[in-house]
Amino acid sequence: MAKGHTIPLIDLTHSLLHLSLRVTFLTTPINLPFILRSLPPPSSALQVITLPFPTSPLLPPSCQSTDHLPSPDLFPTFFHLTKLLCRPFHDLLQNLSSSGDLPLCVVADYFVGWTHDACAEFNLPRLVFHGMSAFSLAVSDALCVHKPYEGCADSAFAVPGAPESLRLTRDDVPRILVEWDSEDDPFAQFLKEVGARDYECCWGVVVNSFVALEGDYVAFGESFYKAGQKAWLVGPLLLCGQPDNDSNSGPDEARVSEWLDGKPNGSVIYVSFGTQTHLSDGQLDEIAHGLEMSGCDFLWTVRSATWAQPDGLEWGKGYVARGWVNQRRVLNHPATGGFMTHCGWNSVLESLSAGQPMLAWPMIGEQQLNAKFVVDEARAGLRIPTGPADVDVGIVGRAVIAEGVEELMGGERGKRARERARELGEAGKRAVQPGGTSYTCLTELIDELRRDSGRISEAAET
Repeated sequence: MAKGHTIPLIDLTHSLLHLSLRVTFLTTPINLPFILRSLPPPSSALQVITLPFPTSPLLPPSCQSTDHLPSPDLFPTFFHLTKLLCRPFHDLLQNLSSSGDLPLCVVADYFVGWTHDACAEFNLPRLVFHGMSAFSLAVSDALCVHKPYEGCADSAFAVPGAPESLRLTRDDVPRILVEWDSEDDPFAQFLKEVGARDYECCWGVVVNSFVALEGDYVAFGESFYKAGQKAWLVGPLLLCGQPDNDSNSGPDEARVSEWLDGKPNGSVIYVSFGTQTHLSDGQLDEIAHGLEMSGCDFLWTVRSATWAQPDGLEWGKGYVARGWVNQRRVLNHPATGGFMTHCGWNSVLESLSAGQPMLAWPMIGEQQLNAKFVVDEARAGLRIPTGPADVDVGIVGRAVIAEGVEELMGGERGKRARERARELGEAGKRAVQPGGTSYTCLTELIDELRRDSGRISEAAET
């Protein structure tokens, strides 16, 4: 129940439909319109079912997705409320069982670990879908288990089990992992609860990535799973997902397209920080000045309802769009030549798939690790100097922002990152084609589930 988790699951649905499988997509009433706009019409191959979302006096009645939360402080309340969906989920499986129409498996987002008990009752394999990269998953597990960052405030450290070349600093470690054992952090406690349930009880883990990008980290990540559990790399799912259409475009879409059409190829830096990031008006002011100082054409999406264009600042070379724009379309437009991003994993994959280098500015969660991967492992981006994720370290100044934009769009390091991003984009396209690593992995996953289903049926009969 966050756009960043929902969108790749929609893309996975398209992939499964292409393999002639029947899919049932579960959502909640207020999220339903977005889902229906993103999927083919319901048919014998596709059902979309809503589960009633529980209410709480602490949340607005229309809040059924994290991007609608009035404050990030309400994240723990929201996620604990979602656990109450376990009863209608169980009832749905009960009805399917009674009609002899149980599915081959359940694919459940990482945050809905409460699906386990019902799946176990009906002998249904449960696959966990992570919105994270294989790199960030593996490194996060290692940091939780070994805590190699302790005592390394100002120096780099190795990560036990990771490739020898990997070195992190304390600033690369997400705050939530540092506070993993804190009983005072309700969100950390919730993640520990669902994380333990996922690893202890899941059939396997579905990862939105591909071998050419993250193959070196698969075995490392699987070392934290139970025997027999496997990570299945089936991405980039967006390349086998929904065709480009106007159904989920924002109100500014026509003007954005017209503006981009008037710009030279590769001249525009696209700036967006996702749906979960909350930036102060002061920081938005510095971004505005920094983009203008860079002298580059820019397209910037702003979600803030309180921020206004600074007095005296004219958008000489830029366009500011309010709210949602079709990010995939923007990144694939010939005028776009780079992406300033928070490094959410969906945005990273969308950027690489379009062959766009990134100016990494991580904000929350595992985005610090994603930025580390983009810059140092994939070598497809540059970095805006910032402090630790989730920590208020002050405002990043306009000069730093302008310097980063200039280097990405016109510097030698930016040129090398662009070449590498294009290489990885082509590798991602090959991965999802018949015979590619991700296509093969997905078909092998389905075959293994079918074999497992046969074993369960035989055991039940005996």
